Amino acid sequence: MATTGNKSINAKLVLLGDVGAGKSSLVLRFVKGQFVEFQESTIGAAFFSQTLAVNDATVKFEIWDTAGQERYHSLAPMYYRGAAAAIIVYDISNQASFERAKKWVQELQAQGNPNMVMALAGNKADLVDARKVTAEEAQVYAQENGLFFMETSAKTAANVNDIFFEIAKRLPRVQPAQNSSGMVLMDRPVERTAAASCCS
Repeated sequence: MATTGNKSINAKLVLLGDVGAGKSSLVLRFVKGQFVEFQESTIGAAFFSQTLAVNDATVKFEIWDTAGQERYHSLAPMYYRGAAAAIIVYDISNQASFERAKKWVQELQAQGNPNMVMALAGNKADLVDARKVTAEEAQVYAQENGLFFMETSAKTAANVNDIFFEIAKRLPRVQPAQNSSGMVLMDRPVERTAAASCCS
């Protein structure tokens, strides 16, 4: 159905952050438009997919929602390896979750792909009275570390779609690069046949 010239991009996206920061709630709000007040903790990881139309492209997000519990931390690289984008989520009413988010950012910067689009989500923005992390503090941190920042609320849906749209807009339009690497791969057998025919 896609119109010609409309790129279709598959992008693996991973959500990382402390247990209870609201990662699953963000995904459910984005994918299904739902909010569950008492969301069960994710075990290991959960997988969702959602497609967005952005400017010149259709972006299909393959979303990995990882568990926040420390005991699952060792599994995380399995999920963020090869990811085109990451949303690092913290709870604005929980300073420790913000500190944990910074650790995830460091880990991604050390391990991850340099072209990864990284977003910092200050979730539970509806809990204004319980706020422990200011938007200014998070914004400064995000700018210093090459992330973009939004405060979100899975409960009220504030900025939830926006953060995914912003990621989709920032994704490198990698189609040409993939094609050229594809050509490089195809060159090799051609050389071989040339070599074989010249020397047989």
